Amino acid sequence: MTAHGAELLRTELNELKSVKRPRIIQSIAEAREHGDLKENAEYHAAREEQGFCEGRIQDIEGKLSNAQIIDVTKMTNNGKVIFGTTVTILNLNTDVEITYKIVGDDEASIKNNLISINSPIARGLVGKELDDVVNVQTPNGVIEFEIIAVQYI
Repeated sequence: MTAHGAELLRTELNELKSVKRPRIIQSIAEAREHGDLKENAEYHAAREEQGFCEGRIQDIEGKLSNAQIIDVTKMTNNGKVIFGTTVTILNLNTDVEITYKIVGDDEASIKNNLISINSPIARGLVGKELDDVVNVQTPNGVIEFEIIAVQYI
């Protein structure tokens, strides 16, 4: 995962542990004060929310403990596309230019132009260099791209 992605996960983990978890514990305590727990919808909702919260905490902790964090800003830019680089490509069929950052699966967001290292476009680009022409097999067929910029940002 990228250094930025790891920082986002750490921020979310901190929020879950220091804000959300105490709020859920308080909700459970308030619901218990209402009496019979068998028919107490507030109690059951709070317990369910607690389960989701604890599951997400464990998920994030697991990802962070097993992650290999790569910070491309500390590498020398030799024009080669690698994990973490920001790549500007030109679709040679449509003359449309687009910029993507190649990230881990958990960080991917097509809305933010963050594509997974396992996506067809990223797999086609990794290992190539500036000014290379790349044929990428996509769900819509083979598309020809030219790499017009590679940034290590």
